[in-house]
Order: sequence, then structure tokens, then C-alpha cells
Amino acid sequence: MRKFCTVIALFILGLNFAQETGTIAGTLLDKEVNNQPLPFANIVLLGTTLGTSSDFDGKYEIPNVPAGTYTLEFSFTGYQTLRIPDVVIEPDKVTVIDTTLGATAAALEEVVIKVQTNREREEALLLEQKNAITQKISIGAQELAKKGVGDVATAVTKATGISKQEGSGNIFVRGLGDRYNVTTLNGLPLPSNDPSKKNIQLGIFNTSIVEAIGIDKTYNVRNYGDFAGANIDITSKDYKGSGFMEVGISTGINTESVAVDEFFLTDGPSRTGFYDTNAPEFPLNNYNFTTSWDREKTSNPFNSNVSLKGGDSYYLFGGETKLSIFGVGSFSNNYTYQEGVSRGSVNVNSVAQSDFDYFDFGYNTNTTLMGNIGLKYRNHKVVYNVLYLNNTSERQREFFGIIDVEDDAPNGGGFIQRSVFLRTSLITHQLLGEHKISENFEFDWGASYNFLENNEPDRRQVTLVPRTPNEPDGPKSFLLVSAASDNHRFFADLIEDEIAGRFEASYKFKRNEEDLFDGKLSIGYSGRFKNVDFEAEQFNFQIFNRVPQPDVDVRNVDAYFNQENLNAGLYRIRTFRGTLDTPGALNPQFYKGDQQINAAYLSLEYKFASKFTLLAGIRAEQINQNIEWSTVINGEGENELDELEILPSLSLKYAHNEKQNFKLATSKSYTLPQFKERAPFLYQEVNQDYFGNPFLTLSTNYNVDVKWEYFPKSSEIISFGVFGKIIENPINSITIQSASNDITWANTGDQATAFGAELEVRKLLFQQEREVKDQILKQNFTAGINAAYMIHNQELDGQKVLDESGLSFDPTYSETGLSGASDLVANADVSYYKDFAKDRNLQLTLAANYFSDRIFALGNFGKGNIIEKAVPTLDFIAKTQLSERVSLGLSFQNILNPEIERFQQEVTDSNGDINPIRSGTDLQQRDVDMLSYKKGYNLKLSFNYTF
Repeated sequence: MRKFCTVIALFILGLNFAQETGTIAGTLLDKEVNNQPLPFANIVLLGTTLGTSSDFDGKYEIPNVPAGTYTLEFSFTGYQTLRIPDVVIEPDKVTVIDTTLGATAAALEEVVIKVQTNREREEALLLEQKNAITQKISIGAQELAKKGVGDVATAVTKATGISKQEGSGNIFVRGLGDRYNVTTLNGLPLPSNDPSKKNIQLGIFNTSIVEAIGIDKTYNVRNYGDFAGANIDITSKDYKGSGFMEVGISTGINTESVAVDEFFLTDGPSRTGFYDTNAPEFPLNNYNFTTSWDREKTSNPFNSNVSLKGGDSYYLFGGETKLSIFGVGSFSNNYTYQEGVSRGSVNVNSVAQSDFDYFDFGYNTNTTLMGNIGLKYRNHKVVYNVLYLNNTSERQREFFGIIDVEDDAPNGGGFIQRSVFLRTSLITHQLLGEHKISENFEFDWGASYNFLENNEPDRRQVTLVPRTPNEPDGPKSFLLVSAASDNHRFFADLIEDEIAGRFEASYKFKRNEEDLFDGKLSIGYSGRFKNVDFEAEQFNFQIFNRVPQPDVDVRNVDAYFNQENLNAGLYRIRTFRGTLDTPGALNPQFYKGDQQINAAYLSLEYKFASKFTLLAGIRAEQINQNIEWSTVINGEGENELDELEILPSLSLKYAHNEKQNFKLATSKSYTLPQFKERAPFLYQEVNQDYFGNPFLTLSTNYNVDVKWEYFPKSSEIISFGVFGKIIENPINSITIQSASNDITWANTGDQATAFGAELEVRKLLFQQEREVKDQILKQNFTAGINAAYMIHNQELDGQKVLDESGLSFDPTYSETGLSGASDLVANADVSYYKDFAKDRNLQLTLAANYFSDRIFALGNFGKGNIIEKAVPTLDFIAKTQLSERVSLGLSFQNILNPEIERFQQEVTDSNGDINPIRSGTDLQQRDVDMLSYKKGYNLKLSFNYTF
């Protein structure tokens, strides 16, 4: 009976205790961004273990707080720690406290952090995606680190529907290639480092400069109209916190590179990547070249990286003015080795004119320097950014086999050596401003100057064939080499400078009950003014087969190409224009041009109801692109593209509740051809040549997207969308009828269509928190998957190509897909994180990527399309923090090591017979391999120390 009474008393006591609790709740705003909601801040009751974090909308709630008087603390990295004393909690009541947080000098000197947080984290970017009216995806520094991403090209492939081209940083969005995308840095345009491409190769950007990468797949009028795939905007670091400095080093290997017995590179370039040379004086009448034709041995093909970054913030003039500085410098190098098969000029009978075993030694460097200075005074902010990139690629490529089945080394034994060094230097200056004049009126602006130089100094190619064609393993010589250009030295320079600017003024109207504005009207201007200047000199070594020619050692070509043999009349040096006796022989081939884009736009954002928001706009864009040239294949000429485009856009967002959105977007945009695609200059590679089409014109795009988004938690998302595009006058890469299956570009028909669906799921599978010595230690397991499937088709019109461009294009298929498009693109990752103690943790990530087959170039005259084979990749990344200052990383990339393949479809009928007829529906394809190799596994160990 006594035990029973005791139990009843304890129950009543517990019940009374439960009733003596209340709740504290409210909204937290961010003073640094005009009182927008501040998510993921820490809110704790001092002296207790009770606390929480603010959600997407800055809201927070701490339930079941025992009645009493407390001190409430708000904290966020780099912001003032705000303590509110004497907060009274009454039983069965909710105490509401709404407040704001901002940065102050005191906060920068001493920030109290109970749970570490960072505005570059995935949750913050999911909030940005949730709040956006357009369909925007963002990838932050936290996610890049988790997935072991070292460059921006790899980073964006982690987003839904995005993949990159093997061997380059060219990006495909929903299967649409480079020309359909836009790349910007802080909202301002960047030049391309490749004259044939519209966008700069994102692989040259080290992620150490990145705060976040925004990928906007729906067009709005603030963007340039040259858009159909995505606008990829790199947001550079904008440091706001207290002073820090971090040094990082890493080393690693590529298994293919270290497996070869000896590693060879070209003579001339330094290992630092800072190398350039010009053609010698008097190159036609004397042998004045100083670099060797022969390869040179290098040792220790180990990859490395070293970086240093730091930043600080200061308050000036009594604390109202804030000065922030940030800088980063890094240098990395890596070695690659490829060994495989290379074939070219496959004919309608599936016979390759050239057939090689090839070996490719590669060495790449990347030097990055970036700094910014930001000055903020009340509601005014000005930031200056400067970025310098120096990226190099060195390739020693060797081909053994049949050079031409009808001419050079028809039975094998041919040898081609191609030594290439490419260097890109880019310097970008940006000045950005944001100004809030009043509650209603604000404007922002930006201006940039870009200077880019792309050099290909002293490319060397050697071609040797057996002295006796029927003895492929016999002595080699230049005697039977058919073309003077088969042995050459090549010098090319591309210089591009561009000034760009934007200005936007916005007026907010119709204040609502929450003291916010439902409407916003914006008017703006943006402009781009670009000049391009490309020059190339090629010195061909014409062999005289009427005189006795010696045997040549493929590893000692210097013994042949020298002054002595030039004097002996074994060969002579000439350009494409002619010999020493030809007037203007040394005049370089060139193309140059200017591009001017002036645009004005009007945009309206309006919230019709609490759940329904509209963003509508119209943009007028005047485009002028002029080009002139002097080349061997097309003489001298010029061409002008002059268009005025009116581009409307409409985006609608319906917020069903705080966790679900429905979005609709529709727009008109265009696709502009690039200078190299229009310049009739012949770019020659082993097994593939390219030249431009001066009559190429722009495409017009009509876009529609519908998407549903669901955010179960702050770190989770489930979304599904469908999209469609109609592309009038589509641009494609095509093969033309020639000995080497040259590739050019053309508007191949009246219309193309692309329809597809996208799915993204990011889920927190497991989460656990435990308190140890006033520290909250976390453990979680997350997973994500995204995929995009697209059906694309176009009707090809050879007569249209002939009428508009004068090119003979007789397409093998009457209908086919878009060049560069994959039907399926998918990404997946799983990640495990565990805290062991304060400043001691472990993170493990497994990330996969896949894209299906895609068209490299459209087939012609009975030849099938050239296809890039599907590629799956799998990477493992481990990171551990050992102390407050020291962290280690280990990555194992390309675990599957798939075969990288490019093949040409063989067109046959249903009986297996070759059928070059272009109309039948019973056509089948058998593959003819044109390129295959493996990249090898990449292992890397990294170390970071923070001061």
C-alpha cells in the first residue's frame, strides 16, 4: 500500500511538473541582407541543454521549457552573439521574441558558437532554391568539399541533368551542349578559353575560390538572351567573418601514369606552366628552331597541389563601415596517360582510312590567384574582385599503324608524333555595387574587364612511314610521306578582351500586413563589347622524294631536321601560303571580329496572394557580330550578323504550403554561333579536322518548364519536373564529304524538339545527437539521387544547308537526335558523418555519375553518326578533422575505370547489308570504334592546416 501511494504521488508530481512548462518562439531576421529571414542560426537558453536552430523562414521554437527566468542567446558564424536577459517563461504560454542579427566588431573578435554552422552549407542553398521563383539549383562549398570536388566543371555535374564531355570541361545541361549555356562570374560574363566554344572550360576554376555555384535552367530577362540550357553563375568568396589563414597541400597518383615504365613529355615547356615562345626570325631560309622534335623523359609523375587562403574583416569610422578582404592562391599539377585505339575517316563500307595504336602522355597545371575587397556602409556595398588564372595542357601523343589505307603506310608501320602545349591566361577585374536608397527604392550595378590570351606555341608533328610499304616493321623514312603539312611546326595566339556592364533599378510597392512589399518593378540595362583576334603560323617541312632520303630513327628526328640537311636539299620549309619566294608567305592566317550586345529589360515581380507569385519580363537585345578573315581555304572575306531579338519570359510560383512549391516557366531565347564556328580556318588534328562556316546564323528557342518541389526538412528535397524546347534553325556539328571526314557547323533544319523529365531526391536517412561535456556531437547518414531523361529529335535538311552555306550535306538519316544530347543523365551519392569530439570528426562519401550515349557529329553521305559512348563514374572521398587546426583527406576517384569510347555507326538494312539510303525506317547500326582508352584510377591524399 505504501509503494502504491508513493507511485501515485510521483505521478501527480510529474504531472504537475509537466504542466509547469511553456514555449519560446519567434522569427530571426538577417540585418546584413535587408532583414531577410536568417536560417540555421543557433538559439539556446543559457544554463540549460535546451536549444534549436532557425528554419528556412528564420522561424524557431523551443517547446517544453520549465517555467522560470532565462537568458536567451542567438549566435551565427561571423555575426553578433545576441543575449537577451530576463526572458520569463510562464506555464502553458508562448513567449514570442522577434529580433535581428548583424555583424559587429565585437562579434568578429569573439563569436560564441555552440553548434558550428556555415552559410555555404547545403541547407542554406536549398532555402535559396525554395524561395526562388525561377527553377534554380545551387551547389555550395560544403557540398563540394563533401564530394571531393576540386574544379567547377566536376562540381556542376553533381546537379540534376548535367554532365561534362570526357577530356574537357565542356558542360551539357539536359543533353544540350556548350553553345546553349551561359557562364558568368558574380553575374558578369566570362570569355571562353577555347575559340570554338562559347563558354570558358569550367575545369580550370579551382573550387577554393567558390562560395556557391548557381545553375538557373529557366530564362529570365535579367540574363543575356543567348540561353537555352542553363546560366551557370560562379559566386566567388565574399568573406564576412574574423581573420583566418589556411594552408593546404595534397599529393596523389593516376594509376595509368605511374604504371608505365617511362614517362615522356615535350621539349621546351617548364613544369610551372609559365611558358611561351614565338616563331624564330627568318624561318624559311634557315633552320632556326631551337626546341627538339624528340620527346624527353621525365620522372616522378606524381600529382600535387598547394594552396594558401585567408581573410579578415574590420570595422571603421565608429563601426558603421565594414571592410572585408579575402585572398586565395593555389597551384596544382597532374599527370595523365592514355593508351588505346584511334581510327579516322570511316567510310560507308566501315573501313577506317587510318588505324592506330596510340599512346598519350599528359601534364596539366592550374595556377589560381583571386582577391576581393568589400566595403559596406549602412545600406551601401561596393566590392572589387580580381581573378587570375593560368592553365596549361601538355600532350606528347604517339600513333603507330596505318596512316592511310590507300597511301601512307597502307600495311601498317606508320608513325605520327604530335607534341602540343596549350596555355590559357585570364585576368578578370570586377566592380560590383548594391545600394538601398530607401525602403522602396534600390539599385545594383556591375562592370567587368576580361583579358584572355590562349597560346599554342610550337606544336610539332612528325610523320614517318616504312621505306618499303610491304615491310611495316622495316626502316622508316620521310620518302613516301604524301603531304608537306604532315611534318610541321605550328604557332597560334588568340587574344580576346571584353568590357561588360549591367545596371538595374528596382521599386517596391504595395506594403502588406507583414510589413513587406508584394510588388517589385525593375528596369535594367546590360551590355557586352568584345574583340577577338586570332593569328596562326604553320611551317611545313616539305620532303623532296626526288632525292635519296636516309633512314630516320623515330626517336632521333633531330638528326634529320637540321641546317645540314636543309642545305643538302632533303627538304624545304614553307607555309600554307608558299615558299620563301612567294610574296606574303609569312603573313599569318587570321580571323578577327567584334561583338556588341546592347540590351534593355523590364521586369515585374508580384505576389497576388500569400501563396502565388509572378515574375514577368521582356527584354530587347540588339546583337552585332562582325568577322573578317584571311585563310588558305577561303581567302579573304568578312561577314556580319545583325539581329534584334525581343525576348519575353514568365515564371509562376505557387507555394502550396511552407514545404511545397509548384513552378511554371516559359520564355523565348536564342543561341548565337561562335567566332570559330563562323571562321573558315582549318584546324587539323590527327584523325579529325575542323573548319568554320561563315554563313552560320542564330537559333531561336522556345522553352517551357513545370516543376514540383517538396522540402520535408531543411536538408531534404524531393522534386519532379518536366520540360520542353522547340529550337528553330538548330545548330549542329556535322561531318562533310572529304578525305578526312572534316567536321563543321551548320543550321541543319527548320526545327528540333526536346522533351524530358527530371527527378531529384535528397534525404536524411539517419540522424543522432548526443551531449558530451557541453558539446553536441552529431552523427548522420544522407543520400541523394537525381536524374534527367530526354527525348530529342530533329528533321535534317541537306538542301537548306547547301542553299544557305554552300556546303554539301547529304544526311544519312532524315531524322536524328541533337548533337551533344544524352537521353539519360543521372547522379547519386551517399554520405556518412560522425563527430567524435569537439573539432574531431569523420566524413565518408560515395558519389556516382552516368550519362548515356550522345551524338558527337551527325552522319553524312551514308556514314553513320559519330557517337560518344555512355560513361559511368564512381568516386570515394574520406575527410577527417583531427583537431581545431588540422584536417586530412583521402579520395579514390574513377573507381569503375570505364572504357572511354567514340564510335561511328555503320548503317545497314534489316538483312545486315550496307545500306546508304537515307529514308528507310529499317536501318540498323553496327559500331566501328574510332577512339578508346581508359583514364585510370586517381588517388589523392590531402592535408590542411588553419592558423
